Order: sequence, then C-alpha cells, then structure tokens
Amino acid sequence: MSIRLELVNWPEKSPLQRFTPEKWSRQQPTYRDADPGLIAAALRWSQQRPSGNWYVVAASDAIGRGRPYGAKVAGREIVLWRDEAGTLHAGPGACPHLGAPLATAQVENNALICRWHGMRVGPEDNASRWCPYPSHDDGVLAWVRVDSAGAETPTDAPILGERPADTTVHAVTRLIGVCEPRDIIANRLDPWHGSWFHPYSFARLEVTRTPPKADITEENHRFELDVTFRVTRSLGVPVRAEFSCPDPRTIVMRIVEGEGAGSVVETHATPLGPGPDGRARTAVVETTIATSARPGFRHARRALPLVRPMMNRAATRLWRDDLAYAERRYLLRTHQS
Repeated sequence: MSIRLELVNWPEKSPLQRFTPEKWSRQQPTYRDADPGLIAAALRWSQQRPSGNWYVVAASDAIGRGRPYGAKVAGREIVLWRDEAGTLHAGPGACPHLGAPLATAQVENNALICRWHGMRVGPEDNASRWCPYPSHDDGVLAWVRVDSAGAETPTDAPILGERPADTTVHAVTRLIGVCEPRDIIANRLDPWHGSWFHPYSFARLEVTRTPPKADITEENHRFELDVTFRVTRSLGVPVRAEFSCPDPRTIVMRIVEGEGAGSVVETHATPLGPGPDGRARTAVVETTIATSARPGFRHARRALPLVRPMMNRAATRLWRDDLAYAERRYLLRTHQS
C-alpha cells in the first residue's frame, strides 16, 4: 500500500510525513461521491444489526467506588455503582419507595441505601418493586442492558468490534446532541465530509471502497479510505482506515495500514430520551484506543496523564462540529423548526 504524499527530504520511516497542503476551496469536491442513496442504504443495514439491548453509559473510570453514577437511557433513569471489589452494578434510578434519586444514595458493601428513608436495594433484589439491570465493564466503557428499551433478544455481553489486545492507552469523551442515534451513525457513514468539514484534522482524504447500494452484507458493508491525520499545516500521519458497524448504535474506525495499525475509534450513540423541548437527546460516547508496533509506544502508557487530555480535546473538537451535522440532519428529517 502506498499512500500518496509529496515527500521533501523527510525520513521515510517517520510516522510524520510532509505534504503540500491544498487551499481548502481547491480540494477535489466530494459531493458526487457522497451519494445520499448509498449513505441511506448503509444506515438501513446498520440499524438491522443486533445490539443485545446493551447501551454505553460512560467511561469505565467515570464510575468509581463509594458514589453512585446517575444517567438516562432511552428515557429511563439509571443508577450505576461499584461494590467494594470494584464490580459494576446497575438498576433503576428511582427508589421503589417514594421515587427518591438513587444517584444520591450511599453505597454500603454492594447495596445502595436511599437517603430519604433508608431503603436498601442491590444486585440481589429480584422483585417487581426494584429489579437490577445487567451491567458490563469492558475496562474502557461501562454498559447497561435495558431489555424493555431494546426489545431485542438479549445477549450476555455487548457486541464489540475488534480492539487492540492492550487497551491501556485510551481516552473517552462524552457529548450530548439534539438528535437520535441514527443521526450520529449517519454522520460517520459519510466519510466524504472529513477534509471539507474538519480541515484542521484531516487532509488528502480519498474513499477507496464503499458498500453496494443493494445487498449489503457483513462481508461488504465496510467503508475504506486513505487519509492523513493532520498535525500541522504541512505535516501529517498517513493511514488507511475502515469503518464498520458492530451494532446499530456503534460505528468503529480502525486503522488497517500505516502508523498505529490496529488502533480504533469507537463512536457509541446512546438515546437519552426527549429533552424539555420534546426533541430527542442522544449521548455520543467516543473512545479512542491507541496501539503501535513501535518500541517507543511503551512510553505512551507512562505519559497517559498528559496524553489522555490531548486525545479528549481532539475528539471533542471533532464532535462539536459533527453534532452540528447530526442535529441538522435530525431537524430536516423530522421537519422541526
């Protein structure tokens, strides 16, 4: 594989490569290739994928010991907490007595004690008054299974895409948009907007493979592209990447060739329910999991306190733009004003 760059006296083995930047308006237009019918077909196929009724709630390390974590999933109030051994638990967020918020409860052993009247609930409860939800901690993200929301055949664990064997070097960012999960996935199923909408991050983007418009299958549903991740105006990291959908609310970008091969960016879209204005709200929980065959990559683990904020800032900047894209799509699709 040879990703086309104009090299100017630069070490061939360096992950950073020089290129001659194009003026933004002089890029090759991509609107002819960004076929709305193809994007819609890929989206329809993704929405038929099984999810096992699992939803990403937050970064795994956002839920610590000693204090519950409150969230919403598909309009349902959820509480998550860890016991003394660090095991993740989840359940309805309202106390079954008088509806107090269990996100303010006290954690004792593996149970929650409501602050209103001292009612105790926990993972052993299995009654109509309060029934815990299955939860899963994959070391990067915290998940909850809500069968009444997903209404699919439940699975014992979330359906994950391929990840690096070592997930130590990762970062998670979370934002909320006025849209539905399908609008988030549709944004990622349009790779052609990358260097136009995000010129500060991407250059020399060329989509090299797309799914067919009909008869999309597990074998042919991936998008593939060559792109340079821009570091400065004329320095970047060229890679080949692919996009795939392991479930209807997740899209994964995986680097298949170039620096950091095997690294992934997982974008998870979790429905929260309607906001005060009646419009849908969706949480985008995106995790970047980095890996590299370079011997020096081991230093990235030691530098995580410095590296992780930089990874989060980059992801947040991209998603501030992409949420505008997804929200605009939702607005047009639902004819709201």
